[in-house]
Amino acid sequence: MLAPNEILDSEKRNVERRDRDIAVAPPQQRKIIHIDMDAFYASVEQRDHPELRGKPVAVGGSRERGVVAAASYEARTFGVRSAMPSVTAKRNCPELIFMKPRFDVYKDVSRQIRSIFAEYTPIIEPLSLDEAYLDVTENLKGIASATQIAEDIRARIRTETGLTASAGVSYNKFLAKLASDYRKPDGLFVITPKMGPAFVEALQVGKFHGVGPATTTKMNRLGIETGLDLRAQTLAFLQRHFGKSGSYYYWISRGVDDRPVRPDRVRKSMGAENTFVEDLFTFAAARAALQPIIEKVWRYCESAGIRGRTVTLKVKYADFRQITRSRTGAALIATQAELARLVFALLGPLFPATKGIRLLGVTLSSLSEEQSGLDAQFSLSI
Repeated sequence: MLAPNEILDSEKRNVERRDRDIAVAPPQQRKIIHIDMDAFYASVEQRDHPELRGKPVAVGGSRERGVVAAASYEARTFGVRSAMPSVTAKRNCPELIFMKPRFDVYKDVSRQIRSIFAEYTPIIEPLSLDEAYLDVTENLKGIASATQIAEDIRARIRTETGLTASAGVSYNKFLAKLASDYRKPDGLFVITPKMGPAFVEALQVGKFHGVGPATTTKMNRLGIETGLDLRAQTLAFLQRHFGKSGSYYYWISRGVDDRPVRPDRVRKSMGAENTFVEDLFTFAAARAALQPIIEKVWRYCESAGIRGRTVTLKVKYADFRQITRSRTGAALIATQAELARLVFALLGPLFPATKGIRLLGVTLSSLSEEQSGLDAQFSLSI
């Protein structure tokens, strides 16, 4: 029989061993699904107008200054893409059929799809009307396989909405989004933990979520063409050339992404910007360059059903000096024309410019859900 002090020592060792085991136990590996509807707006139009099925369709304005908001896969074979000027799209595809956006319909379908998601998990992070992340590590159906859940959801979407969705399944958000793009449209792809690093190293950096055209060009100039090239760089090198984003690029090149799926993410602002190949020196050139940026911001507002009160203009000069100009109104901005009018009012006093402008950006903040009766005009007073 053990003496009392020996019993205490034994229990102490057991506790220490248990605590040590807990400390080194690896965290539970996540099971993440990224669902992305296929050509969502255009597919809804083809569903509701059978005569459009199999034909090249663009949702957006057909006028000279219009922009394509979405294109059917039939239109994409002609090089028609979202954010493309309508005149360019029509030139690429003379048979292109333009449909006026019906955001109220798209929102209703989106709510229907999200109700399907909610039957499997409460951990849903919508990115827009047509895509979302789902964390199904522990799910409401008790299904062990994330792939099976993704298959079930895709089948439910097809049956209940008449639309198709692509799904990516992986152990983090970055890879799940890459996977959903891999077999579009109407596809499912899984990237396992063993596949992750090798899958990333073979990709062109321009395919990485979070690496836009300007960053792709900069990486290419630095000799970084693929995920393998990116992984070969040190953290210090990437932070020196890409600032805060350098750490993100360092880890995703290794297939590592610890960001959780955030079910109640509240977006505080929406912005878009563009870095130009050649510096801008005139008001007319800057105004023209801002137009597609404004349209991109407004398209997000329309698709997400939100409006904002504060507009910020971002300007970066050729010497990398950066300034911002903002105004906040008493009412929500009701139209794209109002947003453009305010942005140009902020831009005007910056001219004549003494140096070239290399980047322009527009951010809309103080966001809230779209309200009916947005009749009050946005005040230009400071």
